[in-house]
Amino acid sequence: MHLRSVACLLAFTIAAAQPSFADEQIVIATTGGTWERQMREHFFDPFTKETGIKVVTVSGTGAENVARVKAMAATGKVEWDLYQAGEIQAASELHRSLNEDMTAFCSDYVTDKDLLSDACNPSGVLFGYGTTLMVYNTESFPKDGPANWKDFFDVDRFPGPRALPNFNDPWRVMAAALLADGVEPKDLFPLDIDRALKRLNDLRPHIGLWWKTGDQSTQGFRTGEYVIGQIWQTRAAALKQEGQPLAWRQDQAFLVGDRWALIKNAPNRDNAIRFLRYFLDHPQAQAKVCEALTCTPARYSAAAAMGEAARAMVPTSPEVFSRLIKPDAAWINTHTQLLIERWNEWSQQ
Repeated sequence: MHLRSVACLLAFTIAAAQPSFADEQIVIATTGGTWERQMREHFFDPFTKETGIKVVTVSGTGAENVARVKAMAATGKVEWDLYQAGEIQAASELHRSLNEDMTAFCSDYVTDKDLLSDACNPSGVLFGYGTTLMVYNTESFPKDGPANWKDFFDVDRFPGPRALPNFNDPWRVMAAALLADGVEPKDLFPLDIDRALKRLNDLRPHIGLWWKTGDQSTQGFRTGEYVIGQIWQTRAAALKQEGQPLAWRQDQAFLVGDRWALIKNAPNRDNAIRFLRYFLDHPQAQAKVCEALTCTPARYSAAAAMGEAARAMVPTSPEVFSRLIKPDAAWINTHTQLLIERWNEWSQQ
């Protein structure tokens, strides 16, 4: 064979043995809806354009995604790379057993003063903070709408169907019931489960929607399945942006956050690490996403880049933060199984 032909054949063989840059990808589990659309526009597609790494998404509820990760770990066939874990769940032993310890990754950001405190920790990289809160239809309540969880449970003064979440994470519903029953925020934890469920018995006939996904909560408002609901502020903000007649209260809202979790033995681990760095290194994109979703981004500079109205709404502004309910993550994680068992028993009655 001619020497030039041999060289060409060898070059072709080497190239064929290497993975195509264009074929590289990461698989990210999301909760779909507005969150995924915002991330696609401001992070996923720009990341692909810059790196050539395709972002493949799969969607489900938070509980469904964790269940899938557990199943993958049990079978040893991990198909995803990253997913969003709630701040409380991210502090649990289960989370640590399923996902990589990010201490080494975070060591590169120890001196980064632009990051919120604890934005990068062994459990993962902070996506942002938000709240779960009470929203209401301003056409149903044009004057003096409900102001707190006591009002939420007052069906005489504020008539109409309610919405509450039902996705194997019941502490927020129980906490709202206790606040409605007169428990002071400082005395909320440990939760009095019996007292909470007793108070919820009174409200059960007035629940028009038990939602399991964020999309269900928004669609239920549009269709009138409820006029007052406990939903995520990110979803409430999306509804308001589309012109829905909606208002909300931050008083007694529950502070929550989400972290990027890197699954152990992720098939595209290096690409996932690259995406996490991209996420942290683009505060302007963080600002755009959190302005759309009404969340507090991981960087101070990102928060500063948000519009004035959006900054005033985010849950860590001082005047808002003082009125929020900060959950006891250690207690919730220790009692998760009990909470779920008691909740399932009550909800199936």
